[in-house]
Order: sequence, then structure tokens, then C-alpha cells
Amino acid sequence: MAAPRSPTRARERERPRASAAGNDKAPAWTLVTSHAFEAAWRLAVGAVMLATSLLLAALCRFQRLYLHFRHRLKWWMGYLQRKFKKNLSVGAEVDVLSYCAREWRGETPGAKLIRKAYEELAGRLRIKCVRPVKRDHYAALRAVLFQIFSQGLPLPSWMKEKDVVKLPEKLLFSQGCNWIQQYSFGPEKYTGSNVFGKLRKCVELLKTQWTEFSVVKDQHKRGSKCNMLFSDAILEYRLYEALKFIMLYQVTEVYEQMKAKKAIPSLFSLLFCRDTSPDPLSFMMNHLNLVGDTCGLERIDMFILSYSLEVKIKVLRLFKFNSRDFEICYPEKPLREWPEISLLTENDQHYLIPVF
Repeated sequence: MAAPRSPTRARERERPRASAAGNDKAPAWTLVTSHAFEAAWRLAVGAVMLATSLLLAALCRFQRLYLHFRHRLKWWMGYLQRKFKKNLSVGAEVDVLSYCAREWRGETPGAKLIRKAYEELAGRLRIKCVRPVKRDHYAALRAVLFQIFSQGLPLPSWMKEKDVVKLPEKLLFSQGCNWIQQYSFGPEKYTGSNVFGKLRKCVELLKTQWTEFSVVKDQHKRGSKCNMLFSDAILEYRLYEALKFIMLYQVTEVYEQMKAKKAIPSLFSLLFCRDTSPDPLSFMMNHLNLVGDTCGLERIDMFILSYSLEVKIKVLRLFKFNSRDFEICYPEKPLREWPEISLLTENDQHYLIPVF
């Protein structure tokens, strides 16, 4: 017969079970807390990653927008620069010695001579700056007209007395110059009966602009108007063609005087002595029609331009430095007291405007 169990031993055996049951409950709460923490952490990490992704996407988007706008801004700046600055046919003032150092770096005899000439300009002649003139076949006309407008010089006396707008028709009907229909507008090979209307518009524009500049007393306002005018290639082109026609008109007038056995200025005698310009038609076909297209003004043409505009043109020819031809005037002895303008040239083709 088995011995009865002791109550004490029974209670001892129950304690471990109770302890084991208590131990099973503690890990369950820890597990729940751990799961909750892990879930919260995952949510936080997910939120951070989502926010980071959105931020990166936004940054990439802004970067693309920035690059796009920068490209468009650069394009527009280039367009505006081409529109308003590149077309400025008379450049801004540049220190004369700085310009020389930039343009004449070589060690050839010609370059050394030009550098000495620029040093003379800055020293004895007190020319501090120059304004470069666009290098094309209108350069001489551009330099002269810019000086006239920027200084506000008056119209020539004969242009005040005559209706210059009607001069093209006058040459045709009064003097029988039907050959004027062969007049060529520089690079534009334009001939025909409509040449009269086009010349009339050019001459009218010249007189209007000249009159407007001559009444502006403020030098800065004239400078601003010049910068605007000489950045408009179309208007410039018409003005230069008007100057060419004015020269042709004066040659025709003097030629008629010569045929009538009247005294004429000596410079026109030289003009009509040339094989290529014995009369106004030859002068137009062989010389004037080429100006603006394949060549610029020659020295004899500069005399005619000076006579037509009643302006004394003094030119410092840098490539003739230390010679008697360094400084020349068109004409050498004006018929009357004409206003004077000054130009610089490095080769009788391209011109600069001196600033004293």
C-alpha cells in the first residue's frame, strides 16, 4: 500500500508550476511591446524614406526647372545682345592705348609703326579714347555721319535752300539723267523706274534725322539718339544711300557747270580727269554703285563727300605715321568756314572715331 503524499511536498511541486506559468506571461507582454515598437519604427522609417524620396524628387524637379529657365534666360540674353548690342555699328569708347595693345600685338614693321602712332595720339594729340566703327564698305560714310550727328552740326546751306526730297526727279526731268535708273543700292542690285521713289525716301530720312539732331543741344541726349540710330541697320543703310546720292547730285551739278564753261572746284577737275569717271554716269557706274557692296570710299570720294556735306574732314592715317601724309584734310582749303570733324584710319578703309 502506497504511503500518502505529504501536503508540503505537494505545495512545493505546485510552486514551480506557478512560477513557470508566471514566466510564460512576462515574455508575452514584452513581445507585444516589442512588436508595437517595431511597427512604430517601421512606420517612422517608412515615413522618413517617403519624405526623403519626395524631397529628392522635388529637388530633381527644381533642378530640371532651373536648368530649363537658365537655358531660356541665356537664350533671351543672347537674343537681346544680338538685337541691341551686336548691331551697334559704332562701338563704345575704349582707351586708346588699351585698344592698341589689344589689336596690334605683332612685331612686324607695320604693327610697330601703328603702335608708335597710337602713342602719339595719346601723348601729343591728347586723344584719350577711340570708338571703333563697324568694318564694312560703309565704314567711311558711317564714321562721317556719326560725327555730324553726335556733334549736332547744321545742315549744309544748299540743303536748306532746296527741296532735296525732289532731287531724284529733278535729275531725270530737268537734266535728262534717265541713266539714274541704273543706280545701285550697295549690295542690293536695285534698278528700274522705282529707284526714284526709293531714293526720295532715303533723302527725306537723311534730312529729317539731320534736322532733329541739329536742334538737340544736350550732348548726352544726342549720344543716346546716336546709339539708337546706329543700332538700326535698315535706317543706317538708307542714310548711307542718301549720302551717296547727294554726292552724285553734286557731281552732276558741277559737271553741268563745267560744260557751261564755268569755274569749278579743282577737286572735281581731278575727278573728271580719271578714265573711270569722265562724267556723272561713269562715276556712278564705276565707283558709287560699288560703295557699300564691294568697296568703300576712295580719297577723291572723300573730297566729294566733304564738299557735298560742307564739312571739313580731318583724317589721321596711322599707317602713314612720320610722313607728310599722316594728317590730311578733305578739302585742304575749304571754300568757306565749315565745321570740322576728325577720324582715324589704319588703312584708308576702316575707321575709328577719336574722343579728345
